[in-house]
Amino acid sequence: MSLGPLLTDVVVTFCLAALLLYHYGNCMRHHIVVTIAVLIAWYFSFLIVFVLPLDVSSTVYRQCIGENGTVVNQTELECKEPWSHVPDNVFPNLWRVVYWTSQCLTWLIMPVMQSYSRAGEFTWKGKIKSAIIDNTIYYGTYLFICGILLIYLALQPSVDLDGQKLKAIAASASNTWGLFLLVLLLGYALVEVPRSLWNASKKGYSLHYAYFHAAKLSCDKCEAQDAVDDVLETLKALSVAVRQNHPQFQNVETILQKVPIEMRERMNRRPAADDSTLEPPTEKSLVRLHKQVIKALQTQHRTETQWDMLVKKIFLLEDVAKNQVSHDHRFKWSFPPQRSPILQAVFSPTVEWYWRCVLHSYVLKFMAVICAILSLFVVWSEVTFFNKEPVLTLFANFLNLAKVNYDYFTIEVLSTLIIAYLCFCAYSTVLKIRVLNHYYIAPHHQTDEFSLIFSGMMLCRLTPPMCLNFLGLIHMDSHIIKKRILETHYTQVMGHMNVIAIISDGFNIYFPMLMLAVCLATYFSLGSRVLSMLGFQQFVGDDELTGELVDEGRELIKRERRRLERNEESQNRRREFRERFGTNSASRYRPTSRSTDPEHENPVVRQNSTESVRAGLLESSEYYVATEEEEPLSQHQSGKHLTYPPRGLFDDV
Repeated sequence: MSLGPLLTDVVVTFCLAALLLYHYGNCMRHHIVVTIAVLIAWYFSFLIVFVLPLDVSSTVYRQCIGENGTVVNQTELECKEPWSHVPDNVFPNLWRVVYWTSQCLTWLIMPVMQSYSRAGEFTWKGKIKSAIIDNTIYYGTYLFICGILLIYLALQPSVDLDGQKLKAIAASASNTWGLFLLVLLLGYALVEVPRSLWNASKKGYSLHYAYFHAAKLSCDKCEAQDAVDDVLETLKALSVAVRQNHPQFQNVETILQKVPIEMRERMNRRPAADDSTLEPPTEKSLVRLHKQVIKALQTQHRTETQWDMLVKKIFLLEDVAKNQVSHDHRFKWSFPPQRSPILQAVFSPTVEWYWRCVLHSYVLKFMAVICAILSLFVVWSEVTFFNKEPVLTLFANFLNLAKVNYDYFTIEVLSTLIIAYLCFCAYSTVLKIRVLNHYYIAPHHQTDEFSLIFSGMMLCRLTPPMCLNFLGLIHMDSHIIKKRILETHYTQVMGHMNVIAIISDGFNIYFPMLMLAVCLATYFSLGSRVLSMLGFQQFVGDDELTGELVDEGRELIKRERRRLERNEESQNRRREFRERFGTNSASRYRPTSRSTDPEHENPVVRQNSTESVRAGLLESSEYYVATEEEEPLSQHQSGKHLTYPPRGLFDDV
């Protein structure tokens, strides 16, 4: 008996969840409540995935004990204790804490947090009230269905409702909802994951698809910018109309604090609109405007992040295409990335050329073949796992071979690989569907709180039904094979929908077979073609409009490349100027009318001076860059006319 493997899984899983959250989130800017909630949601979801194989091997051992009655000598093969065996009370207690904490997060806490993040009220009490009302309306349909089921069960004389049955009903209802979504996601991902890997190995295809995406994303980016401009124009008119003695002045200031400093400065430079036709603002109208500002800024941040990442990806694909025809076998970047000296020494231009221009394509093709084989195994097992004799599901046969020799390590490795592939397919699909485009998980700390909360909710909702489906695929669920067997501690804690036969004996068994139909529809791109016919343009490949969008995206990237090249040339000239005349030489070109003491500087004179410089009275590009850089510094020192936005969306608490 050893707790080492379990403790290793617990620690490693926590480190994995923390590193992923650090990579995608922004712990310094996001509120601590959001960070902790998302960390727990990710950690407990990953913990189920990595610890369930240990529960499976422990169940195989307990089955052997039950069949043989006693433990055979440890030197013999049968009933040999697993290397990861733990006391029998460890897994039940662990699953209770993990499962019910995840369910509380995904159905109660995180939906309220998500609605709170976009609420327009100006007090934390008002935000919580609005969030609860929104979620009450959202869950009204679910409560109505649960009420009908409870009434139906209460009228059944043979059914005695108690606390355990009500808890089983709640768990099974959540798992049924998750299974419905899981089938759709896996049906799409089991085809799309290997196909996307194969297409990614074809550089020409990837580049055309990226151009197509750039054209569509550019439209979204323009729409997001227009939405921000509209709300800023309204906010500018309100900030002029609402003076300090106005009863709604504090609420307008709260809205202004949500706007980044550079946008606020740009808004202040605009001419004020005619406020004679502007209606007096009420708290209700300001709440609506506040919500619009939050949503518009989130959308703009998302689209700009997507655009920056897509532009970098296209530049890399274009560089690969150029370097493939070079003869010196040294990779040359258009815009060299910033790398540490150690990485530059290891990943030299020659090594990088062979990796990106030769090996990378073959590695992707190999991964695509492996994923395609695994997808075929999953689909075949999903449509045959209900058959008890003979055993047709491949995963059950694989584990039965390991059970014969009681090879617990092989059982745990196979279980981990199967669950990991199912999780990868399901999780990678959630944020790729166009309907869910307003959620976006971006690396390098660029993911907003709204998307992080959504990801935590989806992981908590999808992981339990996915694990139950896995147990059905390997025939360790008695309700699937209709045979009395010793089930895992995870299944014992989760329970079954025994009280409603149509769900336990019908939906949970035969609905996963629908995955085959979804896979076929995805393989023939039926969804993309239907959406394209309805006006939602998709990358079909043989469509004329698709070719037009590819050409448009190519031109947009050319324009972006020229802009970045001009910026780089300007920075080089500035660097040469500083190397020639010194770092403090730009101070000699400052206007003498500006005060050298920021504390006593006239803000009107300062603004006029800055505007005159930016209007072109001084034509030196080096001076312009220096002034552009030093102006925020003087504002920082003065401490006037600056209101920093809050760190996150939850800082009103």
